Amino acid sequence: MLDYILFEVRRTLRDRGFVIFGIGMPVLMYVLMTNIGVGSDSSAMEWKVASMVGMAAYGALGAAIGTGTGVAEDKQLGWLRQLRITPLSPIRVVVGRGLTGSVTVLPAIAAVLLVGALVNGVRLPAWQWAALTVLLWIGTAPFTLLGLGNGYRLSSQSTGVVNTGCMLLIAIVGGLWFPPELFPGWLRSLSSWTPGNRFAELGRSITEGAAPSLSAVAVLVAWLALFGSYAVYAYRRAARTV
Repeated sequence: MLDYILFEVRRTLRDRGFVIFGIGMPVLMYVLMTNIGVGSDSSAMEWKVASMVGMAAYGALGAAIGTGTGVAEDKQLGWLRQLRITPLSPIRVVVGRGLTGSVTVLPAIAAVLLVGALVNGVRLPAWQWAALTVLLWIGTAPFTLLGLGNGYRLSSQSTGVVNTGCMLLIAIVGGLWFPPELFPGWLRSLSSWTPGNRFAELGRSITEGAAPSLSAVAVLVAWLALFGSYAVYAYRRAARTV
């Protein structure tokens, strides 16, 4: 399975679209959102830190869900038929592709954090930078499985559209672009149950010097189980029909 994972990682990192949109777009959005009409007082720096976490989470979210687009294209090209004749079980195939997605989210996270430090002057202790990176990396697992499920279940054309819709919905309702505190009361309550909101909470808690709350971890684990079941189901169904 290790050879399979390394093969998929190399393929993803060679994709120019992934480099431009998966890494470049979150960086550009972060720079624009924190340097246009923003002052230089303490509240501005707080916004730069919060936005850095949100845009790093958004970049990681997009890279994770985008894994499913490659899966749908592989299915169309017959790669899924080749996997069926290997000793890999459906769960191992899904886990292997999920691990591939978890590796490819790291450049998106690192790029935004690097811009936060070098361009916006964000200063955090070394342990916070490390913990922030690790938690955002681990926290993408549910979104990778969601993307994989869409890729196995849908056509290559539909997967791109559905994945983009899922990414935007999760990011906006989850408060990755704007703080949930600005939402109406009903939307703020709904947001707290979404995976995007709790994903961003992992990073924000670290920048505030605290550990992630148990409720945030529990919500993410629940979504992980749901999306994981969906991905395995979608793979089994696709394997019977291609």
